[in-house]
Amino acid sequence: MIRQIQMSTATSAEPQARSLGIVPDLSRVLMLDESSRSETLAFLAERPVHTVVMTSFIHDNGFDAELNRGTFYGYRNEAGRLEGVALIGHSTLFEARSEKAIEALAFTARTSARPIHLIMSSGDAAERFWDHYSTTTAPPRLRCEEVLFESAFPFAVQKCEWNVETADAADLVELAEAQAEVAFIECGVDPMARDREGFLKRVLRRIEMGRVFSVKIDGKLAFKADIIAETPDVIYLEGVWVAPEFRGHGIGSKCLAALTLELLSRAEHICMLSNVEFDGAHKSFQKAGYRATDKCVTLFV
Repeated sequence: MIRQIQMSTATSAEPQARSLGIVPDLSRVLMLDESSRSETLAFLAERPVHTVVMTSFIHDNGFDAELNRGTFYGYRNEAGRLEGVALIGHSTLFEARSEKAIEALAFTARTSARPIHLIMSSGDAAERFWDHYSTTTAPPRLRCEEVLFESAFPFAVQKCEWNVETADAADLVELAEAQAEVAFIECGVDPMARDREGFLKRVLRRIEMGRVFSVKIDGKLAFKADIIAETPDVIYLEGVWVAPEFRGHGIGSKCLAALTLELLSRAEHICMLSNVEFDGAHKSFQKAGYRATDKCVTLFV
C-alpha cells in the first residue's frame, strides 16, 4: 500500500488546547468479545470491502488484543443496535454509521492503553474522528489521501512469464526489508529500525499463513505482495513492491495480474490502497485489472 505523505505543521510553538465540549454518552460504548462475534461480523458485512481488515482480524485472531494490537469496541444506538465498530490501538480502524458513533468511539480512544499510530476509515471519517479524539488544535503528524482500487471478474488477464509463488520463510529478511521500504514511504518510519524483532515476527506470521507472494528473477527478489486481510468475500493486498532494478519493465502489473487471478478463486473482490498522486502506480494497477472505486484518508499520529 502506497500512501501520499503530507507533513502537518502546527501554527504555533505550543498547540492550543481544544475545547472539550460536551462528553458523549459513553455508556453506549462496549468492549466487544466472543459473545458479540456474530453481531459484530454481521454489522461489518454490510460493507465488506471497507471493513475487510477488521473482519479478517476477528476471523484470524478472535478478539485477542495482543494479536490485533488493539481492542475492539462497539457503539449502540438508542434502539440497542450496533451503529459503530472500532479497533482502537496501534492501527485504529472504524466503521461508524452516525456522527454520534464516531464521537463516542473517538472519546474512548483517548484512554487507549496502546499508543495509537494511525487512524483510518473511508471518506473523511478519519478526520472527523481526529476532531473528537485530539484534545488540542495540533494537526496529526501526517495526512495521507488514498484511492481504493478493486478487482473482480471479469477482467483482462495479462500474460505473465514469471511464476508468482507463495513466499518462503528462508527469504524472511529480504521480504521484510522490502516491506519496510514500503512502510517508510507511507509514513516516514522504518519498522525494521524501530522494532526489528517485532516486525520480523509479524512478517513471518504472514509468510507462515501463506499470505506473502513473491517472484524471483535470476535468484533475486523482483516482486512481492502481501495479503494483510482476507475474508470469504474480500482480500486486501498491501506492500506491492518491485525491486529497483526491475522497475519500468511491466513486471509489476503482470505479476500483480497473475496474483489477482489466483486470488479471485478465493474471494470475490481484491482491493488495495494507493497514493492519490502516484499516477504511474495507478496505470500499473489498471493494467493489472483494477479500477478506482473510492477514496479514504489515513492520519498518522
